[in-house]
Amino acid sequence: MHNPGNATPDRFPAQDRFADGAQYIAGRLTKGTSGRTHTVVDPATGADALTYELAGPDDVDAAVAAARAAFPGWAGATPGERSDALHRFAAVLADRAEDFARAESLQCGKPLKLTREFDVPGTVDNAAFFAGAARHLQGQSAGEYSGDHTSYVRREPIGVVGSIAPWNYPLQMAAWKILPAIAAGNTIVLKPAEITPLTSLMFAQAATEAGIPDGVINIVSGTGREAGEHLVAHPDVAMTSFTGSTAVGKRVAEVATATVKRLHLELGGKAPFLVFDDADLDAAVHGAVAGALINTGQDCTAATRAYVQRPLYEAFVEKTAALMDTVRVGDPFAPGTDLGPLVSHVQRDRVAAFVDRARSYARVVCGGEAPEGDLKDGAYYRPTLVADAAQDSEVVQSEIFGPVLVVLPFDTDDEGIRLANDTPYGLAASAWSRGVYRANRATREIKAGCVWINDHIPIISEMPHGGYKASGFGKDMSAYSFEEYTQVKHVMFDNTAVAAKDWHRTVFGDR
Repeated sequence: MHNPGNATPDRFPAQDRFADGAQYIAGRLTKGTSGRTHTVVDPATGADALTYELAGPDDVDAAVAAARAAFPGWAGATPGERSDALHRFAAVLADRAEDFARAESLQCGKPLKLTREFDVPGTVDNAAFFAGAARHLQGQSAGEYSGDHTSYVRREPIGVVGSIAPWNYPLQMAAWKILPAIAAGNTIVLKPAEITPLTSLMFAQAATEAGIPDGVINIVSGTGREAGEHLVAHPDVAMTSFTGSTAVGKRVAEVATATVKRLHLELGGKAPFLVFDDADLDAAVHGAVAGALINTGQDCTAATRAYVQRPLYEAFVEKTAALMDTVRVGDPFAPGTDLGPLVSHVQRDRVAAFVDRARSYARVVCGGEAPEGDLKDGAYYRPTLVADAAQDSEVVQSEIFGPVLVVLPFDTDDEGIRLANDTPYGLAASAWSRGVYRANRATREIKAGCVWINDHIPIISEMPHGGYKASGFGKDMSAYSFEEYTQVKHVMFDNTAVAAKDWHRTVFGDR
């Protein structure tokens, strides 16, 4: 399935752009020193896009040293100075928008309309948000809470942050990791997925162009087992932030806790899509198709389990399948493409295996196959709807991470909410109803970090993103992210100037 040879340069000339290497340490590109190489493959064609030298432990050490050296100066900058630098950064990102869109489409297989209208604008907006938020690292206001002392709270940067980002949204996840960390005064070493390093490297280069000091942002492109574990275990890394699967997140937690690091985990999801019988059926159908297929379903908040109240169930299945069949699968760089390939042939085959196993216990209503013809060399898979699976079946309980939606019926509201909560995950969910009390109940009782009403997927920089249960803990984006990336310090001043204080008698002497 893999076609050696170079991806056409008109898609994105990655081999030329990263000829100096795919590590970004102390403000410059360098080659990795692991002794091994990795090839980034265009999943739409199977052609090679970039072959680079992987990072090893020595590269991680160099990146952490660069971040540690840059920390005092960056942490000591005023909030206004960091804010100005981030405003310049947002402007550079906006100016390079088309470059970022093409690079992201090349390495991930995302349609250009998605990268141009979602990934890149969202990243620019995130940079602009944190440019403003950098000026608002505020603690509790001063007050005399004991009567004899004045107390206040400082928020201080933690130090060097070691972050690991996934392959499904390489640009946005780099931004979600880097921006709150550096806005709070930390420095960072980010390890992107080795299969999708391009836009993370470009992001760091743009930061340097904007005047953010060398060493504040560093990128090590290597494997999780080698570069990732060394980064998490590094004694000079004060915090680890990881986005990825729950299984790998457990390993990250094991390694991080050995050195008592601050830990932030954004893990897997299996988002329920709960349709009550008073919902706008057409709106729910459109929302389900969009929510299930965004990024070819490779989204931890994607709609994956549609629970539809019995009176609407058959119509929902029929209409959703019909709408899925209109989705145009094709080359992400071609005009009119709605759905590109999955990120790799390995991921495509993993998704196909889930669906193939489901045929023995459920009904594949549409899709369920890879296209042939002009698309046969790419990692494509058709939009797929699966019905009549049992609640405890694999396709309902496990994260498939592909363009697959499973739909099940329910009878009572109690049952619907119970089924929505019946997985280990709790990252995101949506509920569809015209009734305000019904919808409000769903927002209270569904155990997820985000619950949409009559929509599914939209995110905004001002609001937090993070999960419950096996979906991890901690928040990305929003002012809440500063709680992840700052130390809270209580400062207390004595106001009495009395040497022998009354409370001392509890330790020695009498009143």
